[in-house]
Amino acid sequence: MKRIFNEFFAAALMGAAILSVSCSKKTSETANKTLYLFNWTYYTPDSLIKKFEKEFDVTVKVDTFDSNEVMYAKLKAGAKGYDITFPSQDYASIMIKQGMLKEIDIEKFPNSKYINPKVLEKATYDPTMKYGVPYYMGAAGVAINKQKVAYYEKTWGLFGRTDLKDHMTMMDDMREVLGDALAFQGKSVNTLDDKEIEAAKDLVINSWRPNLIKFDAEGFGKSFASGDFWVCQGYAEVVFGEVPEEKQADMVDFFIPKEGGPMYIDSMVILKGAKNYELAMKFINFIHEPENYAIFLDEFRFPCYVNTEAEKFRKTKPMYDAEEMDPCELKEDLGEGLEKYNSAWQEIRFTAK
Repeated sequence: MKRIFNEFFAAALMGAAILSVSCSKKTSETANKTLYLFNWTYYTPDSLIKKFEKEFDVTVKVDTFDSNEVMYAKLKAGAKGYDITFPSQDYASIMIKQGMLKEIDIEKFPNSKYINPKVLEKATYDPTMKYGVPYYMGAAGVAINKQKVAYYEKTWGLFGRTDLKDHMTMMDDMREVLGDALAFQGKSVNTLDDKEIEAAKDLVINSWRPNLIKFDAEGFGKSFASGDFWVCQGYAEVVFGEVPEEKQADMVDFFIPKEGGPMYIDSMVILKGAKNYELAMKFINFIHEPENYAIFLDEFRFPCYVNTEAEKFRKTKPMYDAEEMDPCELKEDLGEGLEKYNSAWQEIRFTAK
């Protein structure tokens, strides 16, 4: 009886082991067919995600963040399971230095031939795409209500015009505002020179700020659309997202001033703990197929700068010309030097007009 029981028990164990291996294999296969993205909110069109899922017979799961700080803090706190995330250049630089990323396999990225060399020249933190692939490069600029402002030069000096007093706004963002002032004065947006930062601060306090309604990083698009703000420093997509399409041509002129200014590059990077490296590489390559990248451009009406061939496939007119970004400079991670900007910004924001 004991022998029969032992044989039965052994058979049961073997069956359980086989079932366990089978389930384990199935779970593994399922996991390998699911790509996990940690992305900015609304930054990759749903149509593009669905196209990738259909083409490769996989599932894409997306979690979102609204700032680099939130993304970085969550990953540093131990968040697991993500394959790809989309940091801006300063945080990409930090993540590279801290060993948080896997290297990009260029052999698995044949569409690397479409990446604009001008973008890589600006991406000094990773100029050979060793750890990240540029997703989008953009910059803030100026939106002008053409129905309210009859003449203007395309320069940051606009904010010194007293005739436009109380009809203008700039973003509540120290690197952007001080960066604009530095660019206007012919200096680097990443300078750590005390005299240059002081001069930029004085320009904002004495010449620009007196003409502003306020510093506004969120609601300027709505106020521009309503006609309350005539001149806004900010991102084109915020303004165009609020002005009805049928009014845009007659109402909005958006440009990046001739002096340039701060800019950003958001990149696709593969995290060190990624379990689906091969699928992640397929996604990165898929995004930069020119026809696919054009879908991304059309969704947001972004100018075509990162991908050299996508322009011929797009169906919409971009909100501004890509070439306007040529004189712009990438905002770098300034480390402890950022405190110099913090100090200047406190004076700008909180000293009396």
